[in-house]
Order: sequence, then C-alpha cells, then structure tokens
Amino acid sequence: MPAFTPASAEPARKHPFLVDLGDRTRALRVQRGLSRKALSSAAQVSERHLANLEYGVGNVSVLVLLQVAQALKCPLADLLDGRSAAAHGATLRSGLVALVGLRGAGKTTLGQMLAEDLEVPFIELSREVEKLAGCSTSEIQSLYGQSAYRRYERRALEEATGTYTHAVVATPGGLVSDPASFKLLLAQTTTVWLQAKPEDHMARVMAQGDLRPMAGNSEALSDLKSILAGRAAFYSRAEFHLDTSDAPLETTFAALRRQVRQALALPT
Repeated sequence: MPAFTPASAEPARKHPFLVDLGDRTRALRVQRGLSRKALSSAAQVSERHLANLEYGVGNVSVLVLLQVAQALKCPLADLLDGRSAAAHGATLRSGLVALVGLRGAGKTTLGQMLAEDLEVPFIELSREVEKLAGCSTSEIQSLYGQSAYRRYERRALEEATGTYTHAVVATPGGLVSDPASFKLLLAQTTTVWLQAKPEDHMARVMAQGDLRPMAGNSEALSDLKSILAGRAAFYSRAEFHLDTSDAPLETTFAALRRQVRQALALPT
C-alpha cells in the first residue's frame, strides 16, 4: 500500500501576483529552451527555490529575481510585468503539446506518433500520476478519493511542464474538471482537443481489452454521452480541435501533424 496521507486541509490560496510571476518565469524559461535544472545552475539558485518561484509558492527576494532575470538574459521588468515582456517580443508559446479529450479519443496512439515525428518525449500523464502515488489510478481514487487523485494529477502536470521544454503530453480525460490544472495546461502548452463519436470512444476502449465501460451497466453509452456533453465546454477551450472519427488513422495523424507544426512554426 502506498505511503500517502491525504492533506487534512486544502493548501492556502496562492497570491495572484506570485502565481503570475511564476507563470512568467516558467514561460520565459521555456521560450529560451532551458530546463529548470539548467536555469537553476545558471542563476545560482537552488532548483527547489526555482520550483517554488514557478509554482507561486512563498516569497522571493529581489536579489533572487535579479539572478534569475540575468540568467534568462531579460530585464527584471519582464518577470515583474507581463506587459513588459510582450513589449520586448517575448512569446508564451512553448514546445509542449497537450492532447485533451475523453478516453478512446486517440490521445495515446496519436500522441506517440506525434512525439516520434517531432522527436520529443511522449508523456502519458496518468502513468506519471501512478509513479507519484505508487499505485494505479483506480486504487488512488478508491483508497483516497477524487480530491487526492486531482492533487496527484496537478503535481504530475506541474512536474511535466516544469521539467520538459519540448514534449507531447496525453492528459487524463477528467483533467479539465480541475480549474487550476486546466488553467496551467492552457497557459503552458499548445492544446488539441481530440474528438470522437461516443460509439467510437466505447469501441476503442473495449478493443484495448478494457471491459469496464460496459461492466454491469447497460446504459454505459448513454452515460458516456452525458459525460461528453458535460465536458464539451471545457474541451472546446483547447486551441485546436480534431475529429478522430472522420478519417483513417494515417489521415487523422497528418491533420494533427499539420496543425501542431504550424502552431510551433515548424516546417510541415
């Protein structure tokens, strides 16, 4: 059994200024193609301290901010004021691509193909959650509840966006239900909503040998349609949308590849 103790209370609300400061720091780091470890070394600031800065946790001294700005080769004002960064032509576009959508949309299959094409790591966030917890996602939820799972999910997302400058991330279908995690995802990645017909969602999951969607539930398809309808407003906030039911896999991948490469200003 994993050694995990649910928090007895929700963490204190982060100050909006510190959150924005962390977002700007991370965006500038990613724009320059630096890992957190590389920036930590260049700024002579501990990696833990830098992580706290990017997560908007705790106070940060002006001297530390100055060291980070010098390592990023940008004015201190770019960290303190996002408008200043925009005036200098900084972009928040990173090399991270996130695929969102319900199970069976094709996030794993298309994500692996896209990562191989872009020559970047492929990250299946649900697997990262399991590594952090030391047990399966179903065990996390049955033992500790949905809130604990969401905390693990957010931590896994923070680690992924803080560690990688270029990667393809397949996200769990319910991540969009957590406002903080979804906000981070939209801010730090190029997002693509992979859509499919409800019947295709169901068939693909079952084809993988997972019979849970139908186990003991004759109205599973109806339930799935309700889930899709409830999440559509969130999924639709993704920058790009792609229907994975309309064409063969190769054609669908070609469309995804074109969308992402154009977004990242890469040759198509």
